[in-house]
Amino acid sequence: TSASAAGILAELLAATLNSVSILWRTAPAATELEAVTLGWVAQLLGLPDHWHGHIEDSASTSTMAALIAAREATGRDLVVCSDQAHSSVQKACRMLGLRLRKVPCDDQFRLSLDALGSVADAAAVVATVGTTASTAVDPVPAIAAACARDGAWLHVDAAYAGAAMVCPEFRWAFSGVAGADSLVVNAHKWMLTPMDCSLLWGKRPEALRAAFSLIPEYLRTPGAEDALSLSEYGPALGRRNRALKLWAVLRCHGRSGLQEHVRRGVALAAEFEAWVEAEPGWEVCAPRHFSVVCFRAPGGDGVNQALLERVNAGGEIFISHAVLAGRYVLRLAVGQMNTQLADVERAWAVLRREAAEL
Repeated sequence: TSASAAGILAELLAATLNSVSILWRTAPAATELEAVTLGWVAQLLGLPDHWHGHIEDSASTSTMAALIAAREATGRDLVVCSDQAHSSVQKACRMLGLRLRKVPCDDQFRLSLDALGSVADAAAVVATVGTTASTAVDPVPAIAAACARDGAWLHVDAAYAGAAMVCPEFRWAFSGVAGADSLVVNAHKWMLTPMDCSLLWGKRPEALRAAFSLIPEYLRTPGAEDALSLSEYGPALGRRNRALKLWAVLRCHGRSGLQEHVRRGVALAAEFEAWVEAEPGWEVCAPRHFSVVCFRAPGGDGVNQALLERVNAGGEIFISHAVLAGRYVLRLAVGQMNTQLADVERAWAVLRREAAEL
């Protein structure tokens, strides 16, 4: 996560103006700007130009909104996802009273098509492009075909990796996304925009509106009943002007600036991955698609857990962990806009030093 100066200053301006986007009438500039910025980002990511886009606070809210729309559109109450899907899916099902079926993954931590089976009783299937633990990419084209066959809603969670689609060389990860009913990408994760700014697109905006539109008399505005009010497409009525900071980032950094940021992060992660692969006893534990490396030091789970604790306690670097295929693995993520090769070299030196001490 990294916020650029342009986004930070725009956030300050948005707080100063304090625009409250309840209806188009209460915030016409914020409403129109949100449509413009979401259209720009859709072009940058290669998304269909007819999709409706709006901003929620986080991917957890975006996913919950998509599942609510799916329930409304299908009349079903089952959600299907992989066992590597983000915990927000399970949390949304708990809050909404939906049933959840988790599908096992293959050896690359992608949703297993062999285990998916029929989704004819599913309201929605959640596919992930860039899973939280390993940044795996589910087989979206085949999942989309299954959803189209069985009448299920397909929601694609690309909260982290979606920003990488600004680079043509990573567009393979969005193969099949055009067949989705909804898609979430968090601009506050890898797009230089301050928290919170979650971008939700829908191929079927009428389904979102059917699920969320509720206009009591005090919200009716004579002469503007046909105007776009984004509160009708999500759970919140009052909405902040989140589009302004995203607009500032797009204007100040542009396509080339975002591409440079993403490519630098991926290249630095690739360097680290190569060092791990070349070091005797160390191993890379999952395919590295973007800027996260999953790895293990020599020894078992206890050794690697102790290594993480020693490294983080030292204060020089900070890494996280995951459990993949029952094994405790370490994770190095590159996402800060000022991270340089020297920083990653230092991280590798710290890891080797502390591992040697163990």
